Amino acid sequence: MDGIEITVDRVGALRDIGLFRVRGYVDTTTSPELQRMLTEIIHDGVTQIIIDLGAVNYVSSAGWGVFVGEIRGLREQGGDLKIIQMIPEVNEVFEMLEFNRILTCYDSLEEAIDDYDFCQGVDLRASLAEGAAAGKAVPAWETDRVVENPADYIPPANKESRTNRNITIARGRGIDDVDLPLNEKIKKLVTENPLMTPWGIKRQLNSPRFGYTRIGFFKLRGILKRLGLETRAKRYRFYRSR
Repeated sequence: MDGIEITVDRVGALRDIGLFRVRGYVDTTTSPELQRMLTEIIHDGVTQIIIDLGAVNYVSSAGWGVFVGEIRGLREQGGDLKIIQMIPEVNEVFEMLEFNRILTCYDSLEEAIDDYDFCQGVDLRASLAEGAAAGKAVPAWETDRVVENPADYIPPANKESRTNRNITIARGRGIDDVDLPLNEKIKKLVTENPLMTPWGIKRQLNSPRFGYTRIGFFKLRGILKRLGLETRAKRYRFYRSR
């Protein structure tokens, strides 16, 4: 369809996350094609979806409506829809229309995948260990993982993908704070102390407990805003809801 190009892949440790790479623009003329492809993958049983908007230069309210329209059904099934890599112009409209109150966005693909895998009970330490051994950072979704609860593992439909990943079942193992995705580290700190300031969160992240996670103050403020935790009142409400 003119104005939009969409490719769909399966990613994540269990290959159960649908990754939509979108190029062009999303408006009233192109959004029906995106809606059709989303509907197809959801009907195939995929409820965890990532939309990569890194190559999209414009999203109209109709385009955002496609994503928002799927959120309720996905979350009722235990899934979600996450947005990644928006350019500043698209992000500005995203926040102006206050879709950031409904949809979660991330700076990178790895962050979004790690958050999905963490919620699935996947041990993120396997990829970190491999990356450290190789002396480089390894994208979380390209490495072998460990499933904490065997009952949660549903083999992917694609036979080829089953042979490309070594999924190991583990019992009785937790995930250390140092190995949590960045968003989960921040949420954990807020849960422990909702009155902590962003500067306090920044200092705690850069401690041995969290593996000396370094993050710029303004980036941290952006993540807090994205998570709906940018004010002390919101952090306290989040704390009360846990």
